[in-house]
Amino acid sequence: MILPATLPTVVRQPGLPAAVRVYEVGPRDGLQAEKTVVPTATKVEFVQRLVRAGLDTVEVTSFVSPRWVPQLADAPDVVAGLDLHAARHPVLVPNERGLDRALECGVWEIAVFASATEAFARNNLNSTVDDSLRMFEPVVRRGREAGMRVRGYVSMCFGDPWEGTVAPAQIAAVAGRLLEMGVTSLSLGDTIGAGTAGQVIALVEHLVGAGVDRDVVAMHFHDTYGQALANVHAALTAGIAEFDASAGGIGGCPFARSATGNLATEDLVWMLTGLGYDTGVDLPELVATSVWMSQVLGRPSPSAVVRAMARDGGGQS
Repeated sequence: MILPATLPTVVRQPGLPAAVRVYEVGPRDGLQAEKTVVPTATKVEFVQRLVRAGLDTVEVTSFVSPRWVPQLADAPDVVAGLDLHAARHPVLVPNERGLDRALECGVWEIAVFASATEAFARNNLNSTVDDSLRMFEPVVRRGREAGMRVRGYVSMCFGDPWEGTVAPAQIAAVAGRLLEMGVTSLSLGDTIGAGTAGQVIALVEHLVGAGVDRDVVAMHFHDTYGQALANVHAALTAGIAEFDASAGGIGGCPFARSATGNLATEDLVWMLTGLGYDTGVDLPELVATSVWMSQVLGRPSPSAVVRAMARDGGGQS
């Protein structure tokens, strides 16, 4: 039981989107950065707990080669342990082989992962930006032909550790290619967490000017410099209504050393609730889930809301 005083005070701000969507990435993007392999049954329980907490979209795994991400070698078993109709359960697929494996498992929503910069494409995808996009074309086409939603991630949208500042035109070019292929939504990633609020607004304005509809854009912020929530608010003022987050703030990017944890879902939900949004999330139950997962991982959650609410007794598992 948590005290009413620990719940956010609601003050609606005019001019923001009418509704928002929270896209949970903890079981995939969060756990993929963990060195200690989490048991399959624990991963399945993690997803189930998140759904019970009210998250209706939970990205569950990636059908990537186990050589690249050993943590996700059990992708088919994780998917087999879930009710794929209890919530939206997208998976990441890196190529056609990954798509084949996902289709064999009955998955009905996928995502592909592109880079806005050549340096990250070389380091993460072992390819050029152009070649990687060409590789995704049959994946997106086949996914759409199968009736799937297909999300397109674009990494390094707010800075690259090798290239520095990333021009909005680079991001718009990659986003445009993905939309031409047929992706149904875009998630723009602040992979190293270096983005600023003004940069977020400027990027959205540039994308809209290039013909990208705000309604297909989501934002994926890391909290490396403590700017994730400020950037969410900036994106809201720019008309963006979908945000990625990871329960308990776990994860980062295993291919970019300067990337620390994802924006914590609890911190995002607290802020959105304070702005008057009904996210559908039971915050105490979500906190309890993250406390449980932090025990599994053997370290405390970096989420400020998890720490505060667990201290008040609202995060006991």
